Amino acid sequence: MAAGMIVREVFLWWIAAIYLFAFTSFYLQIPGLYGKNGIIPVDNQIDMKKAKDPAKAFSSMPTILWFVNAYGFTSEQSLELLSIAGMLIAWFAMITPRVRNAATYFALWIFYLSIYKVGFIFLWFQWDILLLEAGFLTIFVAPFTLIRSRKVEPQAHDNLTLWLIKWLLFRLMFASGVVKLTSECPTWWKLTALTVHYESQCIPTPLAWYAHQLPVWFQKLSVVMTYVIEIALPFLFFSPIRNLRLIAFYAQILLQMLIIFTGNYNFFNLLTIGLCLSLLDENYLQKWFTTTDTKRSHEVASESQTSLDRFIEWIKRLITIWVVLLLCYWTQRLFTIRFMNSNQPVTCQIAFTKANFNSALVSVMPITIWIGSISLAIEILATIRNAVITPDGIGPKCITILKSSVYILAAIVLFCISLNTHCVLDPKLQKSLSPVIKKWYDGSKNFELTNPYGLFRSMTGVGGRPEVVIEGSDSLSSGWKKYEFYYKPGNVRRSPPIIFPHQPRLDWQMWFLALGSYDHNPWFKSLLHRLLTNQEEVIELLQYNPFPEKPPKYIRSKLYHYHYTRYDFNRGYAGLFNTSQSWWRREFKRDFSSRVGVNDRDLHATLHQYRMNIHTNGNIKKNWIIQFLEHVRRILRQGPVVPIFLAIFVAAITVNILNGLL
Repeated sequence: MAAGMIVREVFLWWIAAIYLFAFTSFYLQIPGLYGKNGIIPVDNQIDMKKAKDPAKAFSSMPTILWFVNAYGFTSEQSLELLSIAGMLIAWFAMITPRVRNAATYFALWIFYLSIYKVGFIFLWFQWDILLLEAGFLTIFVAPFTLIRSRKVEPQAHDNLTLWLIKWLLFRLMFASGVVKLTSECPTWWKLTALTVHYESQCIPTPLAWYAHQLPVWFQKLSVVMTYVIEIALPFLFFSPIRNLRLIAFYAQILLQMLIIFTGNYNFFNLLTIGLCLSLLDENYLQKWFTTTDTKRSHEVASESQTSLDRFIEWIKRLITIWVVLLLCYWTQRLFTIRFMNSNQPVTCQIAFTKANFNSALVSVMPITIWIGSISLAIEILATIRNAVITPDGIGPKCITILKSSVYILAAIVLFCISLNTHCVLDPKLQKSLSPVIKKWYDGSKNFELTNPYGLFRSMTGVGGRPEVVIEGSDSLSSGWKKYEFYYKPGNVRRSPPIIFPHQPRLDWQMWFLALGSYDHNPWFKSLLHRLLTNQEEVIELLQYNPFPEKPPKYIRSKLYHYHYTRYDFNRGYAGLFNTSQSWWRREFKRDFSSRVGVNDRDLHATLHQYRMNIHTNGNIKKNWIIQFLEHVRRILRQGPVVPIFLAIFVAAITVNILNGLL
């Protein structure tokens, strides 16, 4: 049995689930975001004249909408078609391993890439490009066959392709930790970032309110542990000792679960957990995915270990203990951790300067490349060995060697391309890369094969989280009524929601809007115009429309700063449930936009300039596919978002369970 077979199958199932969440979430928002009456009508954004030569248009913007639109579909209908197809393919990939092949994951990747390329500002998030990069690598992880047999077969290159996932995980986590310090954000350097984060993040969960109440010393210690998990522990990903990899694995899982509990980050954390599966090996997973007889055979094999095997295991344990102690020592030294100091359980502060860190980063970056190169070389040698010794017969052996050679070449190219984005952390090192690598990267950049990462680079909302509140009225002097969004903070007495893995992209963009200005966000002007005309598709993205019968004559927006309320210690344990107080308090800061009407000149000039006018499709002949799309839309339009997610996911899980029982 190949070392990565079970890991491969679990990973493929997990990525299929992530695609299912991503496509479902996007599909439910298409009319309001991209429809003919939506905020950014996608048919206005794409030059349909180019569709006369879809291949040429594809080379400039790789989206298969060029080909679908050539058959008479509007871009909105094409987006719906791709989303439904993606949902169905991902769902079937979850329920049966027979369709978990390279063709399936290529279809999922090209569908999501096609959506991303025309998604504009509502899809410009790091988790979208992370899914595209991980999704492309998954094509190589999946078996290269059209229809798989019922028996799950190992491949000689399983570990090699999973190594590419591990390298992506390393780049993601290492960069996420490093940018927090290179950004020179005061809150990260003073270890106070988490005293702000739970309150200022885009869409917090109810638990975030409680996490915000934790003492400052605990928040500072949590930041220290975040640095350790994101910067130090990723180097253990490449350790040949399983226990060290498991320490890194469970530390990453802990971090991702804490983020899930306190923040609604859609499928991002689940995707990161999926990438962490590459840190596991076959022997570790076998106790979860094998029969009792197989477990007993492994127990017998363990009992028959030689003295040399036991000695090697003892050395590995000793090295593991030494590495853990070394991590603890340097953590205490670099962050000056003191216990029971200054009347606090724990005190800590960064003991190095910004110059020290930048100097260390310049020294470490080449080491990360060497570690990656050596680790990749080891996996390549192991793949060659598996290809030579595994198959019986000259014919199958030659085919396996040829196939493995293709995967080895692909792995080398993908690793080299990724160096250009990895070295963003050190611009001098990036400039020193081979011109060939830069050429490869430039040639593939349009397909989002690799990207730089760096989450939570700096903390916003230090003086209170900024929120834009939209109001409408029929009079300039009075009668202003507030619009309420489903998920972002608005009503101070409303509890924060739990909505992951769904991403309400309008609510998210409203968070970024509050950090910017009215004039630099033309999409927001389009939103105001849609509210002034009561466009049904856009109104459905909101929880409460104060003008259901007739749109308001005027609309405006105000900027508030929101703060969490404090825990009522006088109520004792009863205060834990926060049932009789507001979750938020807020203070008015300034007008975000002036009062505008439906005929406002600036509003119409912006809509015309950015091609956001309401799109008129004209008379379109409805074939059976268009009728099917409209029927599905009517069905899913009736229910709330989260139950739809649960219903689709639970259905897939149920079929998985039944397949295991039959």
